[in-house]
Amino acid sequence: MTGILPTYQRFVNGVPVPSISRRSFRLREKYLIVSVLLTFGIVWLGALFYLPEFKSSNSVNDSVYNVYKRIQKAGPELLMPPPLAQNDVGEFPVVGMVRHGEEGDDPHVVEDRNRLRAKIEEDMGMKVLERPQFDVAPSVSSSRGPSKPPVDAIEEPAAGNNAASKDVSPAGPKADSSDKFVAVALAPGADPEIKHKLETVKKMMMHAWNNYKLYAWGKNELKPMSKRAHLSSVFGAGELGATIVDGLDTLYLMGLHDEFREGRDWVAEHLHINEIDSDLSVFETTIRFVGGLLSCYALTGDTMFKDKAVEVADALLPAFDTPTGLPFALINPSTKASRQYHWAGPNSILSELGTLHLEFTYLSDVTGRDIYRQKVNRIREVLNNIDKPGDLYPNFINPRTGQWGQRHMSLGALGDSFYEYLLKAWLVSGGADEQARIMFDTAMQAALDKMLRVSPSGLAYLAELKYGRIIEEKMDHLSCFAGGMFALASTTLDNSLSERYMDVAHKLTNTCHESYARSDTKLGPEAFRFSGAVEARAQKSNEKVYLLRPETFESYFIMWRLTKQQRYRDWGWEGVQALEKHCRVEGGYTGLVNVYHQNPQGDDVQQSFFLAETLKYLYLLFSDDSFLPLDEWVFNTEAHPFPIKGKNPLYREAPKPVPLEPANDENNRI
Repeated sequence: MTGILPTYQRFVNGVPVPSISRRSFRLREKYLIVSVLLTFGIVWLGALFYLPEFKSSNSVNDSVYNVYKRIQKAGPELLMPPPLAQNDVGEFPVVGMVRHGEEGDDPHVVEDRNRLRAKIEEDMGMKVLERPQFDVAPSVSSSRGPSKPPVDAIEEPAAGNNAASKDVSPAGPKADSSDKFVAVALAPGADPEIKHKLETVKKMMMHAWNNYKLYAWGKNELKPMSKRAHLSSVFGAGELGATIVDGLDTLYLMGLHDEFREGRDWVAEHLHINEIDSDLSVFETTIRFVGGLLSCYALTGDTMFKDKAVEVADALLPAFDTPTGLPFALINPSTKASRQYHWAGPNSILSELGTLHLEFTYLSDVTGRDIYRQKVNRIREVLNNIDKPGDLYPNFINPRTGQWGQRHMSLGALGDSFYEYLLKAWLVSGGADEQARIMFDTAMQAALDKMLRVSPSGLAYLAELKYGRIIEEKMDHLSCFAGGMFALASTTLDNSLSERYMDVAHKLTNTCHESYARSDTKLGPEAFRFSGAVEARAQKSNEKVYLLRPETFESYFIMWRLTKQQRYRDWGWEGVQALEKHCRVEGGYTGLVNVYHQNPQGDDVQQSFFLAETLKYLYLLFSDDSFLPLDEWVFNTEAHPFPIKGKNPLYREAPKPVPLEPANDENNRI
């Protein structure tokens, strides 16, 4: 049976030849195939050895990076032509398009072109492409990112040398480097031992910051032992990033620019205080957030910080709506409801309502909005005019009636920073706020006469009064700022109290150091007493804690700057070593439950003020006097530096509006 498909058979001389599975190539075909293969080989070798991409690069990473850089530079021009350049006679060449702004140019096209260009420039400065990863050795001073400048010459990159220093962010343009504070902590050739101590404090800051970033980023504080967020802090569980805002200026001053920028970007994108539906302390929010943001604005000129400070301060303003203008203690930014602490009854706290002046007056000066100054001037007016028992100010006052509460007076908790701000309001005004200095000197003369005590062994301390009588022979750790305060008062105005101020400054700072030296950890308790044989030691369990507080280190710093007595630097270094030995844990730094135990238990809280104050003051203690000089900068009570008006070009006061002149009828007549 024959098949359906045709069959083919070769015949030679009529004899069939068996078929084969594949035929052999002719000689001509073989030559052709070899030629094609050789051609492909030559092309491949040429691509491997002669193309510029391979010739100029030693690694795949390098070639990718080169392409990335070319796209980054050429990106805008791929989407739109470059702006037309003028020729020698000031004219634009005409190349098939009208000149910008010329009649006939569609304004909608111009607007779209400008919007597109701005968007591209923003994206190119922020997140157009992921930066390639390189196999490079890690930085000595940082666990990630490019190497930092040496600690003795930490400077911001010059304008134009670093794209990040001039990028356009969603929050607006940043200042040129010429308009920034240049952080140079030590001059070249500094003592190697001092440089080592400065670098040690800087590494402590990196340890605290990196662990906060790892375990609690965006939350308010860190639990370094549990390695999670601390949700019961003074700011609660809301994501306000208190540690970020509080620590930013410390990062900047230490030259940790990568960390500063990542914190700055978080603030720009995520700090929205009006979304917080819980009670916030007006005082704490002012000194940490408004103060921290304004300090960063002064140091960098970045207007985002000023705008955020306005946002926070505006959220606090409803708390001032009282019959006297004295604010309530707490405010809910979302509902605008304000109230007092339950434990204070109807009263506000002296140290809280009296510690808003620096931030609010400076905010008015940099924004041109007088509302903030009006609020704190009203507080000043009430406190200046009210009858003061023995020229001192009780710790409680009712904002509805303007009358004092119980007559308890202290330079420690509840009273401390009110007196500090009287002095510093005068300092930051360049001496113009004479009322504040008069109120300060009057109150301090009364305080030294009635509250300053000396123990049997010669330790000076500030006791507490109630109804004009000593009620407790104790001194709070919070009072240890007073040594620095009295030294500043002594050296900034030569009056009848100056000599006494400096003597008290030395004695109080020495007493606070003794409270450290007499503990097993060499860290000071929350409060210490003077009774019988006990001097400068805590007696109650709740007084034996150490909360990473900065006040003693603050006085060491100011006393060193103003007196140059080596003991203050030595005492500060003792504090650094004690912090490293007892407070440092794998996840950051913790406070201590009992400073009188050789192996104390941690309280598992890394306070935001540890980054804002404690580490900053220790860093400044070992820096040069030219680094944040005290005749140009004043520190708020959270250690955020404010420039002194009239003495520091970074004060950045907003220009005052020029009043319009009335129209001249004579000139307007026709």
